[in-house]
Amino acid sequence: MRKAILMLLVSAALLSCSTKEKKERILKEFDSISQEIKKEFAPDRRAKIYEPELIIDEQLTSIPILKGSTTESQAKEALISALKEKKIEVLDSMVVLPDPSLGEKTYGITAHAVINLRTGPGYASESATQTLMGMPLRILEKRGGWARTMTPEGYIAWVTSGSIQPMNEAEFNDWLDAPKMVVTTHYTLFRELPSHNSAVVSDGVWGNIVCAQGRLGSFYKIILPNGKIAYVNSSDVEPFDKWLEGRDPSPENIVATAKQFAGFPYMWGGTSIKAMDCSGFTKTVFYLNGVIIERDASQQAKTGVDVDISEGFDNLNPGDLIFFGSKATEQRGERITHVGIYISNGEFIHAATFVKINSLLPDAHNYYNGSTRLVRVNRLLTEIDADPKIVSIKTHPWYFAK
Repeated sequence: MRKAILMLLVSAALLSCSTKEKKERILKEFDSISQEIKKEFAPDRRAKIYEPELIIDEQLTSIPILKGSTTESQAKEALISALKEKKIEVLDSMVVLPDPSLGEKTYGITAHAVINLRTGPGYASESATQTLMGMPLRILEKRGGWARTMTPEGYIAWVTSGSIQPMNEAEFNDWLDAPKMVVTTHYTLFRELPSHNSAVVSDGVWGNIVCAQGRLGSFYKIILPNGKIAYVNSSDVEPFDKWLEGRDPSPENIVATAKQFAGFPYMWGGTSIKAMDCSGFTKTVFYLNGVIIERDASQQAKTGVDVDISEGFDNLNPGDLIFFGSKATEQRGERITHVGIYISNGEFIHAATFVKINSLLPDAHNYYNGSTRLVRVNRLLTEIDADPKIVSIKTHPWYFAK
């Protein structure tokens, strides 16, 4: 009897080890396949989502379930096909974003003056970027009190659901069709009544967009993206269509706008007058001149045309973006960690602790002796609407009704 029980225990242990090894082998193969597909279809999580997950029960008594989400339907198809080739059968529950459970509410408008977006659905996640009131978004999925969204430049990050106004396509087009105002001063206040002493409904910052409802004396009546009615000092805003028509992203205007940020603080993830990081600064300066560029410095460095700096700085023009980091080697690729806007005579303006002007010339009193070296200079202003990553607001489809 003892011998029979012992044999059963040994058999069970061997079966358990075999099952565990098989599960580990399947998961290892899945991870290997998944990583290759990620490299091909979604190498940059800032622009494309690919987050597959394989759920296997402990005893392998049921077919593994493929869960997770992706913005790339081809990536999902390639993953399932590759798994079949490896004889790994799965039940497909992977979601292609936008999540069908959202229904028609896959459009959104930034509802507050400035909102913070994060890399994950929680306040503990790293800051990623910001969007301004009135900025159009695409909603990809919701999780708890958070929504994963895409910005006009194609940057994907998470935001608290209450910070955006979800819409269906018809509601979104109505918003785009409505007459709008844009804030043209550093800061303003939207008030309950057309009076400087009235209660505040919301703050406003440079670049905010709201719906216009007519003028009352020295105030405009407006509707915020969340539907609230408010009033704003007429000297702080301009009709959006007039403002847009007046955008002239010349080298001189880019530099002039950049200098209006001088002294404002640095903040990782910031892209507004309240605070900004280095690439958030350059992105915002271009936006205020009617141009949408990539969010991060490493992304901006892949746009525009290269400017030759091998013989010095004579080839640089005002408005060129200058990038710092480390040059490519045989062991690793180029690494971009900082960006600024070239002014002239070796000087540039950038956000580092705060927005300030430094020089590339070692003998200058304001020489920038940063921890990284100048890697490249790119000219974006000559490539507006020619480079798909440098788009004028006038031609961007998210700002005008279909």
